[in-house]
Amino acid sequence: MKSMMGERRVRQDALFYGFSLEDHVPAGHLLRAIDRFVELDGLRRELAPFYSEKGRPSIDPELLIRMLVVGYCLGIRSERRLCEEVHLNLAYRWFCGLGLNGEVPDHSTFSKNRHGRFRDSDLLRRLFETVLQRCIDEGLVGGEGFAVDASLIHADAGDRNRIEGSAGLPPGAAGRAVTEYLAALDDAAFGAASEVTPKFIAPSDPATRWTAAHRGPAFFAYSANYLIDVDNAIVVDVEATTAIRQAETLAARRMVERTLAHFDLYPERLIGDSAYGSAEMLNWLVHERGIEPHIPVYDKSQRSDGTFSRDDFFYDYVNDTYRCPAGKTLQRDRRRFTVPRTSAPHGNALRYRASKRDCDACPLKPSCCPNTPARNVPRSIHEGARDLARDIARTDPYKASRRQRKKVEMLFAHLKRILKLDRLRLRGPNGARDEFHLAAAAQNLRKLAKLIAVPAPASAT
Repeated sequence: MKSMMGERRVRQDALFYGFSLEDHVPAGHLLRAIDRFVELDGLRRELAPFYSEKGRPSIDPELLIRMLVVGYCLGIRSERRLCEEVHLNLAYRWFCGLGLNGEVPDHSTFSKNRHGRFRDSDLLRRLFETVLQRCIDEGLVGGEGFAVDASLIHADAGDRNRIEGSAGLPPGAAGRAVTEYLAALDDAAFGAASEVTPKFIAPSDPATRWTAAHRGPAFFAYSANYLIDVDNAIVVDVEATTAIRQAETLAARRMVERTLAHFDLYPERLIGDSAYGSAEMLNWLVHERGIEPHIPVYDKSQRSDGTFSRDDFFYDYVNDTYRCPAGKTLQRDRRRFTVPRTSAPHGNALRYRASKRDCDACPLKPSCCPNTPARNVPRSIHEGARDLARDIARTDPYKASRRQRKKVEMLFAHLKRILKLDRLRLRGPNGARDEFHLAAAAQNLRKLAKLIAVPAPASAT
């Protein structure tokens, strides 16, 4: 009986092959769609002064950047593995311009360039801005509504070697991450973010913050701060900070100002959660930038003992007084000062006091101030901006903004689950910046590839 088994094939090395790498990359491959938007000519010109005119020719920086784009777009976190994948994968070779015989650089080359030319020239920041400019040119950025948020990313620092924060860094602590931390001590995004002594410090990366914000086991982390345009969820700016609320609020201000200065994008509204609802932040948005805060007000005035809260008192804007539930007046100054007070009040809060005579005779005193002679109501010097934010929160556009804020949360989910950036590989403030810039650029490139259709090939005439 004749067997239908196919003929055995024996490897035979031909003398010549007809092979086109272009034909072997599928038309729908992600890298083919992204390649249209990777424009590196300007970056090459900016990087040229950082190369010497003597010695051997260095590795093409465009090759290194394209390899990094491959890694961050496709979630290849290890540079050693990235070099192996580029060596083997035809689509990666095509995107990097290597052809079939092009030599893939050693993984150590990335580290040498990152700590040298790339950081000296701020190349990765410029890469992000170049991709963002292409998003603007393609009409994907509306510029009317922005959303801001921060997400914790595990730092490359374990908890086994942690030390007490009160002890400070050990005398022998050394390394690039330690040097970067010491250089950033006066930067409010890192060392000067808070005067509170951290509970623990990571000697290998002291700029990180020990945090249990996820309501689970504590860990060392950085914050990835995103400012996005809500039309198409394009990242318009990104900032790395230590994982603390004060630093995240500062990052939001920096990103708004930088976007205005570099791209002339002036949003009508800023969407955020209550972490950005402090009186100072709302005042900056309303009175210094003229931006509508679609942000919940951070407010702790509500009392839990059953007595009247500040919301039960009516504020009279004309007379600058409060009226209590019994109809009595609370005012700021009940005696005249020889020298008028001009300094900022303690805690940036003005106090409006009721008359003791009114409170003693008031039947509502047990529900208002049972343990004090008279009632006083604090009012922030920025309360006008807080009141505006409260008024906006009652409108229909605010409800729409609440839904749009989920877009930035979805970007963080994509960052961690698809791009695999749930833990940093690089240490120090500069390492965090590099990774966040590359990740944000990769997300914008993927968005361009998704929303901008590939033009149809011109028909032959």
